[in-house]
Amino acid sequence: MDVSELQSPTAFLKRMLGGLPIPTVLSDYEQWWVAEGMEISNQVDRAGTPWLRMFDALGKRVDEILYPPAYWRALRQGYKAGLVWRAFEGGRLADCYLLGYITAFFDAGMYCPYTVSLSTAVPLEKYGDPTVKERFIPLLLRKDDRVWQGATWMTEAGGGSDLGTYVETRAYPTPQGWRLTGEKYFASNVGAELAVVAARRVEAPLTVKGLSLFLVPRHRADGSLNYTIRRLKDKIGTRSVPTGEVEFQDSEAYLLGRAEQGIYLILETLNLSRVANSIGSVALMQRALATAADFATKRVAFGKPIYEQPLLRRQFEEWFTLLKQAFCLAWEAVQMLEEVWKELPPYPPRYHLFRLVAHLAKYFTAELAVQTAKWTMEVYGGIGVLAEFGVERWLREAMILPIWEGTPHRQILDGLEAMERKRAHERLFDHLAPFAEPQAYEEIISQVDAMLSLPQEEKEAQSERVFHRLASFAAESLCRKHTFLRGEQSNSPPTGTAKNLIYQNLKIFPVKWR
Repeated sequence: MDVSELQSPTAFLKRMLGGLPIPTVLSDYEQWWVAEGMEISNQVDRAGTPWLRMFDALGKRVDEILYPPAYWRALRQGYKAGLVWRAFEGGRLADCYLLGYITAFFDAGMYCPYTVSLSTAVPLEKYGDPTVKERFIPLLLRKDDRVWQGATWMTEAGGGSDLGTYVETRAYPTPQGWRLTGEKYFASNVGAELAVVAARRVEAPLTVKGLSLFLVPRHRADGSLNYTIRRLKDKIGTRSVPTGEVEFQDSEAYLLGRAEQGIYLILETLNLSRVANSIGSVALMQRALATAADFATKRVAFGKPIYEQPLLRRQFEEWFTLLKQAFCLAWEAVQMLEEVWKELPPYPPRYHLFRLVAHLAKYFTAELAVQTAKWTMEVYGGIGVLAEFGVERWLREAMILPIWEGTPHRQILDGLEAMERKRAHERLFDHLAPFAEPQAYEEIISQVDAMLSLPQEEKEAQSERVFHRLASFAAESLCRKHTFLRGEQSNSPPTGTAKNLIYQNLKIFPVKWR
């Protein structure tokens, strides 16, 4: 890979996809980041957690998040470019993810508000009552500074993976509509004008079947606050998205879809964000490798730039191959989502194939982003850990990516469920067969079948090894598909240092790439 292509997210996207659907929009958006956005992003990161002004001077509760004015200008730039509205106005959902890739290249945290706003607009459009959609959708699709933001709040103090047990926010009907009482412990993009919220219906089962999805405005019909912010979280990274604790007290809410189908709508919402997480992870990989390559071409040791030293040059080549494979897997998830995002439950088989690919992509790319950022710090040596140079920021930002929208364990076990109950792996194998290496194809089929035949506890215990193999196999095969369609020579899977680094950090030493 030409190192110069790493320095520009648009150039990399063009290299991987060929012609881009909105080339001028993407180029202009990147140029804005270079000219203005990067410095704003750096200032926000250095400033740390923003302040929360809970009351105004007259004692009225306002819960105002105090970012500098430049932050809001930067944030609205993405909304104007179309990170949400392009999915609804004759465009493609994929265009939103292309713009998201550029955003995450420069600031992974800032991609979160756009992601959760899209993940608010989509279920509202699909499942909202017509009068509710007519009232709120236009506000989310504005193209100026008046645009509204969305948020997706599921997690409570007990955790986010076991929603059936730990969602304690209660929803109850009244003559005036639904009301919510409870709290959310990790509420990203807190302060948003709208949020989709998981809550348990009164007298509903204490399982996922008792959950429903609600739209909650920031303000009540009378103009007062509809939810309050208890505090903002002090995070090590992604400081360009405010995360807080939210309290609901008889909060006005609108039911989305059928009450008993809430868990399906919740998972739809999460899958939109998981695909975005995958795209953001690859973008962060590219940014870290671009940073490392730029330094390595200038740093001289033993008589020549360290980029030209054989061992380091080989490591760069291996990471470049992993970057392309990660992109191919993430982009496959985008393309499959494009096909199925308007489907309603009960879902067709193609939707469950998308689910499995989304889990594989989120799992695979997020961990790669962490390891890439860590390796970039190693390329810099001692100065890589100094905050003044900003290299350590990519690791701080990357650390959230495996956790956002479900930890690696959640991706593995949900992917396992899609294989066990929906046979999604069989459709995946058929999908990959034309581009898979024959021996690897037969081996992964055998490994998956063997895992699925185990007793339940042993199956879960062994699932990470097989899931990682499946993710790696899918990424390699999709990269072959991609290079075939582009008329290029396929790259071999990574070997040696990059492969060993990944597996050592995943603590699955015996595993090989195939």
